[in-house]
Amino acid sequence: MALNNPAFNNPAFQDPRAVQTYPGGPGAANLGGSAQAATAQQAAIDAAARAKLEGMYAAPSAGAAEMDRMTVEDTVWKTVALFAVLVVTAAAGWIWTMSPVTALNPSPTTVPWIVGMLGGFVLSLVVIFTSRKTVRPALIFAYAAFEGLFVGGISAFFEFLWPGIVLQATLATLSVVGVTLALFASGKVRASKRATKIFMIAMMGYLVFALINLGLMIFNVPIAGGVFGIYSQPSFLFGIPWGILIGVFVVIMAAYSLVLDFDMVQQGVRNGAPRKYGWLGGFGIMVTVVWLYVEILRILAIARN
Repeated sequence: MALNNPAFNNPAFQDPRAVQTYPGGPGAANLGGSAQAATAQQAAIDAAARAKLEGMYAAPSAGAAEMDRMTVEDTVWKTVALFAVLVVTAAAGWIWTMSPVTALNPSPTTVPWIVGMLGGFVLSLVVIFTSRKTVRPALIFAYAAFEGLFVGGISAFFEFLWPGIVLQATLATLSVVGVTLALFASGKVRASKRATKIFMIAMMGYLVFALINLGLMIFNVPIAGGVFGIYSQPSFLFGIPWGILIGVFVVIMAAYSLVLDFDMVQQGVRNGAPRKYGWLGGFGIMVTVVWLYVEILRILAIARN
């Protein structure tokens, strides 16, 4: 190269325009006419280059979608697609649950409920652990399908026991999600480090309580009666409806979890995360919304019971 070899440390090898007037160059024999023609030609080239640069600067900049980056709008559409799959399989789960119900057999089946719950749980773990390396939309769609079976199955079962409860739970869930989203979009509600620490502590306590409640139900301990164990106790201690109070507390935790989900989506957009991570954002929102729906369904069932 010219900078490495002194023999090429010459304007003729560094600037093409210098060739036109350099002694011994192609323009040296005719400095009168050809030099003027070369100068005019170079001026035209420079003008074209300036026009091209001006056009580039005047053109709109490429958006995040064109750069294959995560956007809020794209994440919203991915989330809608996942919920569309959930609704379709929920309808299938509802029909499957109610199919055995006849005049001679008035009991719905719990198979869709159990299959959807187990399948969704396993797939959620797979999605969470594999997402550290790559995001697989197919797994997330499969999770949405199994989650739909679970939601449709449990909804049909509850509707069979308490008619009208599913519509109430659906409207309540949509209301909580809508209010939370509106407050977050307006900036009135934000996730903070202190609130998140409190949320994590409360979440761990709730998980321990849920495991204890499950154990009491499995071993048929008298203190845990009904479908939900301790949850179903209308006046467990001091005449206080602990089942409903616990349910309200869990709904508040689920609402804050939604705030965390929205915050993480915004954080991913600010960090310029790849576009495929929008599927992961939709997955997180779906997990929280289903959790919220089931808890509201449980509260309404306890209240009716």
